[in-house]
Amino acid sequence: MRKLSTEKRAAILGALVEGNSINSTARMVGASKITVLRLLADVGTFCAEYHNVFVRGLQSKRVQLDEIWSFCGCKDKAKNNGSDGFGSVWTWTAIDADSKLCISYLVGLRDTDYATAFVKDVAERIDTRIQLTSDGHKPYLEAVEAAFQGNVDYAMLIKVYGAEKKEEKRYSPAVCQGCKSNDKAGSPDPKHVSTSYVERQNLTMRMSMRRFTRLTNGFSKKIENHEHAIALHYFYYNFIRKHQTLKTTPAVAAGLANRVFSVLDLVKMIELEEKRVGGRLTSYLPAGK
Repeated sequence: MRKLSTEKRAAILGALVEGNSINSTARMVGASKITVLRLLADVGTFCAEYHNVFVRGLQSKRVQLDEIWSFCGCKDKAKNNGSDGFGSVWTWTAIDADSKLCISYLVGLRDTDYATAFVKDVAERIDTRIQLTSDGHKPYLEAVEAAFQGNVDYAMLIKVYGAEKKEEKRYSPAVCQGCKSNDKAGSPDPKHVSTSYVERQNLTMRMSMRRFTRLTNGFSKKIENHEHAIALHYFYYNFIRKHQTLKTTPAVAAGLANRVFSVLDLVKMIELEEKRVGGRLTSYLPAGK
């Protein structure tokens, strides 16, 4: 098979990280769907491993946790009726409130086991005592205790919702009427009990990945490709895309990089790794989380 040029690889990845679907990307760059998916698998593998190795030793002060919903193959109702698909998929996300860096992410279910694995990974990547804020999801209580052993200032921010409007129940959430903060460990500063930044990052995910756009047919069909797309998104978010407020990337702001990367830089890094291992990355590196 003829190898894609560096520039064409960069064009494909540039289209994917700006919210285009696999099919539209293939049409835009003149490549086959299979070619785009194979590149996504290689790049997602590399990005997951890069994040795992280099996003560590952080000097964070305030961290926010949240989960964002999507589905793969079919929704839960169809799955329960016998359809072939994964159903609901949750992406757990931890954001540094100062640098806006994505510290950790995990793709899976919204249960205690995944919560524990996710929060432990967050704790392992940070070298300082932090103030931690999450929503009111109960598995966080056990997960935070297991991961930090009390060495954290932790609060839950619980939103209070009004009654749902029947005519909008299918697509619109209930109106948030307020929030209440519950201190769970240490002495969290009430001024910094917030999940605003991680929730704003959730919007960035939905705007930047067609798989997360609601009411379209661009949703993920395979969980492996879903994971690869998320790994690519977070590499792009941390190392390439300039944050509008920071005027630089979260990785630079957090001290993980000394310059802003480009998509072309990412492609060249992948090509160097391919030469090192002597073939496609999916054959040599772990698939990530």
